[in-house]
Formats: sequence, C-alpha cells, structure tokens
Amino acid sequence: MWRVIIVAFVGFLGAGCSLSDQPGIEIYSDYYDFNEGLDGWAMDFADYPSGDQDSAGYELQCAYVALPGDLSSMKGIMMSGNNHSDDLFMFMKKKITGLAPNKLFTIVFQVELASNAPTGAIGIGGAPGESVYVKAGASTMEPKKVVEQDSYVLNIDKGNQFESGEDVITLGNIAVAPNTTEYTLITRSNMNMNSRFYAQTNSKGELWLIIGTDSGFEGVTTVYYTQLNFVFSATN
Repeated sequence: MWRVIIVAFVGFLGAGCSLSDQPGIEIYSDYYDFNEGLDGWAMDFADYPSGDQDSAGYELQCAYVALPGDLSSMKGIMMSGNNHSDDLFMFMKKKITGLAPNKLFTIVFQVELASNAPTGAIGIGGAPGESVYVKAGASTMEPKKVVEQDSYVLNIDKGNQFESGEDVITLGNIAVAPNTTEYTLITRSNMNMNSRFYAQTNSKGELWLIIGTDSGFEGVTTVYYTQLNFVFSATN
C-alpha cells in the first residue's frame, strides 16, 4: 500500500526531504479505496454516556456496505448515530508502520465521503450539515474511547466540534448542495488551509491515523467514507 513519492508534493510541502540513509520512509503517500475493502480500518464512537443502554439509544451503527441511491455501485464505510449528547464523535482508525523513527512529519489529509446533509438546513442544536465537522489526525497513542465521569471520551486531543485539537485537525463540514437529500460525494482536505498538521512518530516509526466527524447537530447523522489520501513529509 505504501507509495513512495519521488517528485510529487515535495514542492507543495516545502520540506526539502527525500529518502535518506536513516531507517524508514521520510516522504511518501498512502491511499485507501474502500470500494476494494476495509484494509484494516476499525470504527468506533466517543462522546456519549457509558451506560449499558446508551449505545442503543444513540442508534450507533457502523458497517461496510453499498452506498445508497445513485451511488449504489460503490462500497464504503457507513457510520451513523443519533447525537443526543450534542457532541457525538464517530471515528475510524488505523496503525501505520515503517516510517522514519522519532521524526516530525507534516501530513496532508484528503477525505472523500458521501453525505446527504443540505447546506442551509435548520436542526436542533445546530445545522445537520454545517454543524457536523470532518476531522483527521495522527498520534503515537492508539485512539480509544475511555470512561470519564460516566461518559465515553477519546483518549487523545481531538478538540470539540469545530475546534481542532493537538492530535486532530478540522477539515470542514459535511454540508452538500442546498435543498437536496440525496447522498453526494464530497472531499475535505487541509491542502489549502493556512495551518499545517504535524505529528511525530515513536521510536519504532509508527503512527495511528484517525478520521471522523464531530457533531453539534442533535439528530441522526449518517455518512459513508469512500476514499482516503495521506501525504507525509518529514521535517528537517
């Protein structure tokens, strides 16, 4: 799956890096097409009460399925939940290895997903499109939900709703065209954002990637992830 970059993206990232004599890759890209399978990605949820019945009450669902409507020829990762807490986080994660150890990387994320939340719609607590935020990040610690004060929370810093955190950056929201309820493919990325995202590998050259949605809309949100692209460049 690793695709080493020799020329592409070096100019954009401005890191001036190349493959070196150090163990591990310093410039490369990684690409996942979920039409071809899960490829090791795992799904979970956070920011909801930890009681026995709460997962059912929040209607939490995740599955590898065909997309709905006109996109039914494609397959992807479906994540869905009813955001009673006004803060539900639905996420996917995967561990990557083989990077240069103890190295600070600049990471560019590109996330393709299908949403049916129209721009300009009104919802409880927030809009179903503009108040559900797409986030991406990386950490040496495996992202997990842990129990704090009777709630499941994430063990890394993802920020809250539209805010980025130390380990996760906000890429945008899930709003599609106004006045539509049809699932539409959208792409969210930090390629053209002013702030870059950085993450440092551990001594084994490992990082955990995380992609998810952080919701301020108090209703049901269902999205389908179809493709992920990552571009990594080690800093000097």
